[in-house]
Amino acid sequence: MTKIDIFSGFLGAGKTTLIRKLIAEGYPGEKLVLIENEFGEIAIDGGFLKDAGVEITEMNSGCICCTLVGDFTKALQKVIEDFAPDRILIEPSGVGKLSDVAAAVERVEGAQIGTRVTVVDAGKCRMYMRNFGEFFNDQVEHADLLVMSRTDLVEPAKILASAQLLKRLNDHAGLITTPWTQLSGAQIREAMETNGLRVAMEHLEHAHHHHEHGEECDDPDCCCHHHEHEHEHHHHHEHGEECDDPDCCCHHHEHEHEHHHHHEHGEECDDPDCACHHHGHHHADEVFTSWGMETPRKFSEAQLRTVLNALEDQERYGLVLRAKGIVDASDGQWLYFDYVPGEIDLRRGNAAVTGRFCVIGSKMNEEALKELFNID
Repeated sequence: MTKIDIFSGFLGAGKTTLIRKLIAEGYPGEKLVLIENEFGEIAIDGGFLKDAGVEITEMNSGCICCTLVGDFTKALQKVIEDFAPDRILIEPSGVGKLSDVAAAVERVEGAQIGTRVTVVDAGKCRMYMRNFGEFFNDQVEHADLLVMSRTDLVEPAKILASAQLLKRLNDHAGLITTPWTQLSGAQIREAMETNGLRVAMEHLEHAHHHHEHGEECDDPDCCCHHHEHEHEHHHHHEHGEECDDPDCCCHHHEHEHEHHHHHEHGEECDDPDCACHHHGHHHADEVFTSWGMETPRKFSEAQLRTVLNALEDQERYGLVLRAKGIVDASDGQWLYFDYVPGEIDLRRGNAAVTGRFCVIGSKMNEEALKELFNID
């Protein structure tokens, strides 16, 4: 039986960084296969992991959770047959739904889910929850272990607030809040194994207790009811009372009926087509778009930083949630970059066959982006 660990997390949360740490420190002696799913036309991350000796299968024609569920299941079966790995690591698209990825894995013969991990950016939890709750919340709700990233860059009060929001969505998952630099891969693996086993046992106990003789389940906390609240107009809490907490997860899908919405910087949104109102049942490609290019253009570090800083201009470029790429630097080296709102990471790396980058967001202005990157 091949164990499969799933590493979910919204765009730019740090999934690849966590996987690299675990490959280096947390899976000693195991034969690993990594399956990545990029939302977008151009894959970027694969090169970062090939150096670690991990086989990589990239699927770029869509999102595992949406259009690739059937193909993904077949591809996973083929990976098991061809490579016979001890363990498979799956890194879904940042806009993927963990529930759908897990369901696809469960259909594969000879596969067993080890741990479902969701990486959460400690500084953007509330913003993503409010603006893209359909996708973000699903990743949190179906995790066995929640791993907060960038806790070394965020104020303690915000970390605590984010942790409380996460626990409201999923109070059975384990939670890591310590900066990753202070943890070993073995410590993270121990948390994965402990919480994955505990959650699996809890689900089995619930199912056995309520369904042993085929009777109906009347326990509102049982896993069989986890998806029901999406179709209700209100939510009953532990003792049946109505919820008047505006930040509770039971309200996260209600604001599509409101006339305004608070964005990251506090402004009101009265655009009914804005992504912040898309909280029904959508495929990722209905809400998010990607734009990517290959380019021989050379960038100095200062030029690239200016371009990435400009992506904050939502009015001009749309809501850019993630940008990453590799470009030729004007000094003869290559620049690897990652962008999420409010944060830019630039580093030097090995040469690529050509420069390439990918930008992911909602309602993006591709013509303006082409002009910004100076792409003809």
